[in-house]
Amino acid sequence: MQSTIYQKAKDPLKEAAIDALKRVVDPLIGLMFDTGITVQEFARLVRDRAVRSAASRIAKESGRVNNSRVAIITGLARAEVARILATDGSALESGIGQHPARKLLSAWHDNQRFLDASGNPAVLPIFGTRKSFEQLVLSFGGGSPVRAMLDQLIEIGAVDVLSGQRVRVRARVPMFRGMTNSAIANFGERTGDLLETLRGNLHATAAPLFEGTAFVTDVDTAIAPLVRRQIAEQGAAFIDSANSLLNRSRGKSNRRRSTEAQLPRMGVTVFYFEEGFTNDSSGGVSSSRRRKNFQRRAGKSRLVRK
Repeated sequence: MQSTIYQKAKDPLKEAAIDALKRVVDPLIGLMFDTGITVQEFARLVRDRAVRSAASRIAKESGRVNNSRVAIITGLARAEVARILATDGSALESGIGQHPARKLLSAWHDNQRFLDASGNPAVLPIFGTRKSFEQLVLSFGGGSPVRAMLDQLIEIGAVDVLSGQRVRVRARVPMFRGMTNSAIANFGERTGDLLETLRGNLHATAAPLFEGTAFVTDVDTAIAPLVRRQIAEQGAAFIDSANSLLNRSRGKSNRRRSTEAQLPRMGVTVFYFEEGFTNDSSGGVSSSRRRKNFQRRAGKSRLVRK
């Protein structure tokens, strides 16, 4: 009986929100993995942003920040709320929770034990009891298996495996190829704008901001390239037209020197999406980038690729 009462007492809006957040968080987790952010770092970021967002909301309502109310809204301890609000947020950039691959690559570039005579990262034998990649992983890999770390660094293009079972470092920072700072910043800006529009429409009492989606299921993959091309062409034409309209809406006050944060923003974004495609042209992982396993033959210090 108690379990039945409890089930009836569940909050349907909260359950729907949790289901929605799962879909929102998955792409963010993908970005985490691609850029070497750990779960601990992400959790610290969420706590920090939650506290500051709650504090800003309360300040707008009452004119001052109340740590107890922030604690109630966020579910965090009041002491943690006070600690977060006492900082400027720069502590999030510290090395606490540092990704094992980033920590290892940094040590490879800085630790005297793994440098060559010129002070550069040494070319290391993969296995060995002294100056080797194996010892580098044991010292700085955060408990990761040697082969798993090697596979990961190969996949992200951070190392090269050379003849004679040796490995050479290529990058100091682990990051998937093709990523740039501006592309990641664009990811955050576009995603944030879209989510703010959708969230704002949940509270809209007047006309909501425009948002619409056209999609079909059971797509004929043979015509997908044609659809992509035509959508891109039509989207570009629409954005050009929207740019002209938005530029005509500029006020004289916007031409004054002012910081971007102080200026009202207005815009529209068109994006195309796919799901369930397996071909490389749709953004899947190519066969040349698939993870390769390495194993040492029993009784011998030899590395074989499977």
